[in-house]
Amino acid sequence: MDWAAVLRDILIGLLIAGAFAAWVPKPWLQAIFFVHDPTLAFILGPLIGPLIAVISFVCSVGNVPLAAVLWNGGISFGGVISFIFADLIIIPIILIYRKYYGTRAALRITAIFYAAMVLAGYVVELIFTPLHLVPTNRHLAIIDAGISWNYTTWLNIIFILIGLALLVVFFRTGSGSMLKMMGGPPDPGHVHSDAEHSGGDKSVDKHTDHSGHEPRAPES
Repeated sequence: MDWAAVLRDILIGLLIAGAFAAWVPKPWLQAIFFVHDPTLAFILGPLIGPLIAVISFVCSVGNVPLAAVLWNGGISFGGVISFIFADLIIIPIILIYRKYYGTRAALRITAIFYAAMVLAGYVVELIFTPLHLVPTNRHLAIIDAGISWNYTTWLNIIFILIGLALLVVFFRTGSGSMLKMMGGPPDPGHVHSDAEHSGGDKSVDKHTDHSGHEPRAPES
């Protein structure tokens, strides 16, 4: 797993979530999400959530802070779920689908994913609501304002130490060079073009007898 990419996604997600929370008025979000009409909020939440994800350019993990901002703004629980699932249809990934599979296939994949995410949002909310598992707190803190010593702090310290120990083992086993090669171009010495292979075949053909017989190997 590329931990550097995950860290980048988290930082970008926090920046976008902070900007979204600061610049988008909360009453405006409540109007879009139909906070005062639970039926419309239930119907439209899962439909709107993936559309916000498409234009947010935030991949998985990094979309969680923005999901908290949307929840504070009044989106339904199913809308939050569909938004989190929709990291597979953000614009950069749709362009990747188009590059590898073509425009028609990319649009078909995006439409199928969107429908699955919307359906998942409805199903999760319908299951969680009767079980009273839907959170009621609409004032989530995106980033803690201060430092407090609790079980989370001790868990963070323990896993930081474990992570440092694993890094030491990683570099002592000589894996640092492998990390440097990740994402880089392939080794030129191991790349052979089709022209080179065809050239080798032609060199063999030059030594083929005109009578159609293969040349004999030299006797020892």
